[in-house]
Amino acid sequence: MTALLEVAGLRKHFTARKGFPRPVTTVVRAVDGIDFQVGKGEAFGLVGESGCGKSTAARAVLRLIEPDAGTIRFDGAEIATARGRALTALRRRMQIVVQDPYSSLNPRRSIGATLAEPLRVHGMASGRAALDRAAALLEEVGLPGTAIRRYPHEFSGGQRQRIGIARALALQPDLIVADEPVSALDVSVQAQVLLLLKELQKRRGLAFVFVSHDLAVIRWFCTRVAVMYLGRIVEQGPVAAVFATPRHPYTRMLRDASPEPDPASRGILPRVTGEIPSAANPPPGCHFHPRCNRATDLCRTDYPAWQDSSGHGFACHHPVG
Repeated sequence: MTALLEVAGLRKHFTARKGFPRPVTTVVRAVDGIDFQVGKGEAFGLVGESGCGKSTAARAVLRLIEPDAGTIRFDGAEIATARGRALTALRRRMQIVVQDPYSSLNPRRSIGATLAEPLRVHGMASGRAALDRAAALLEEVGLPGTAIRRYPHEFSGGQRQRIGIARALALQPDLIVADEPVSALDVSVQAQVLLLLKELQKRRGLAFVFVSHDLAVIRWFCTRVAVMYLGRIVEQGPVAAVFATPRHPYTRMLRDASPEPDPASRGILPRVTGEIPSAANPPPGCHFHPRCNRATDLCRTDYPAWQDSSGHGFACHHPVG
């Protein structure tokens, strides 16, 4: 696999002051040193519960938020330290489709103006040529080209998400970060948007970083997946292997919690207690040990080393057999 995106040691912490009258500064470890690679034309998934850091990681990769540490290399070029024109050139090749199709479009701008703006900013087209290109992009995502004259409030949620996808395609990127792109849509519309993204991936040779908490979506769309928990990757590998034979107890918990047509066919599932801890105060040792029925004293004191077997890696002292 030829790596298009290489992330190593990525870290992003946020500071917050809470309390009255003497506020206390706390550090939220949103992303706490993660490594992954995405090949050219590959769909790579980031999955985990809400608050695990997957969206923060995806946005840090694009420098939409500044990472605190780590290296991010895109096609051999370092993103984390890029500035000015070099960063602008890299951003043209990396685009994002955000979760909320309602707030991601400017209600005061026509769809044509929204799609033409990135073309103008990057010097790829302007005036009538940019509008013609915008109309072609809309047709590519299944909307009529005449929609360039309309405004966001005239479209449904699924149609707005298609417009968001068209905007991401405008600069002919090599990588698209899809941050929960279907979670705000109806189920039937989700299927249509996923089929569209898969078709675009094949036609354009796009690579994806696909962020989701829905394992069924990741299983269908992606070829490899990383499972995140409290800012760290706990398991990573091919989708088929990770979901069929999960080695980390947290991955197994996620898989077993995903909907099945016949839940009774699974038998009795291992019980998982408790809620995900705060990233401002993660447990010592393995962060998952307060919720794990396999935890020992070693898990409570030492964070497990990364183990890898044929590209299927995990961080667990007592992996699932």
